[in-house]
Amino acid sequence: MSRHVRVVGTGLIGTSLGMALSAAGFHVTLEDPSPTACRLARDLGAGQLATDLDPLGPPEVVVVAAPPDVAAAVVVESLRRWPEAVVTDVASVKQTVLDDVLRSGVDASRYVGSHPMAGRERSGAAAARRDLFDGRAWVVAPHEHSSPEAVRLVREIATVVGSAVRVMPAREHDEAVAAVSHVPQVAASVVASCLRDLPEPAVGLAGQGLRDVTRIAASDPRLWTQILAGNAAAVREVLLHVRAQIDEVVDALGSLTVGEGEGALGALSRMLEAGNLGQARIPGKHGAAPTAYAVVSVLVPDEPGSLARLLTDMGDAGINLEDMHLEHGLGQPFGVAYISVVPAAAEPLAETLTSLGWQLHD
Repeated sequence: MSRHVRVVGTGLIGTSLGMALSAAGFHVTLEDPSPTACRLARDLGAGQLATDLDPLGPPEVVVVAAPPDVAAAVVVESLRRWPEAVVTDVASVKQTVLDDVLRSGVDASRYVGSHPMAGRERSGAAAARRDLFDGRAWVVAPHEHSSPEAVRLVREIATVVGSAVRVMPAREHDEAVAAVSHVPQVAASVVASCLRDLPEPAVGLAGQGLRDVTRIAASDPRLWTQILAGNAAAVREVLLHVRAQIDEVVDALGSLTVGEGEGALGALSRMLEAGNLGQARIPGKHGAAPTAYAVVSVLVPDEPGSLARLLTDMGDAGINLEDMHLEHGLGQPFGVAYISVVPAAAEPLAETLTSLGWQLHD
């Protein structure tokens, strides 16, 4: 008999999780304050609408996929409502949720916090994807009262949907995500906000670099307000460090502006070099160690089927795509596909594509 998992909250994460668990053979029931959102999640294949007469009885595991500001209350309600079930939540902050759960006086041995490091700029069930968690880290954050069985079941949920489990305490998790997730969101939003009053001709010059930096600025402001508020102390500490480095850059540029630039170029160079070192530490494909890839740049006509044909030609040649991004030519009927492959595959790929009529971009 399949394991019964109740997903409470059918937004992006809850619906994606329901889709992935259902595909893995789990019996998933869905619950959400919005009947429309719940029905949409069902129609997308995330599970069945919850009823009091479920043939499998009460859930074995309850996953609370509610917004951060109400996650703790829903966790407490779930622990009381299903006295035999293991309960986890997938909120982006863990310590505040844990503190509220422990303060409630409920039996917290069946509670284990968790957080899948996955998401999209779009929110809601309509943006859900079954493969959202593939190869992504999923933090499991047990506390001192969590039972071994509760930890095991939460790890099982994360593993079944393709995630790589990382176990760490709640506070350590919050400090980590402040640096690798929450501050990047703030930085992207601040940079993007500077575009609001920029003259249209200037915005028209935007290239891939700006798109890369500001991509996540399209995220849901309400959700991120809750996340930042829930992790305020840790985010503030990282931002103070960022501000100190920005101040150094501002001072160096100010010195150059007034012609007193001694040491300024060195300060700028050190900042940029430190950025190289930091970027090189970001994990590679599927969370593996960082890998240096070779990039083959290909001109792709801006017409239906061109990109699909390029990928098909690569597959037919037996060359594995490691990563790719597109940059559209300003006012041009083509774009450039930057294809990342292992270094040994770069030359064979270039030769194959050239022989098939593709034009490489130097």
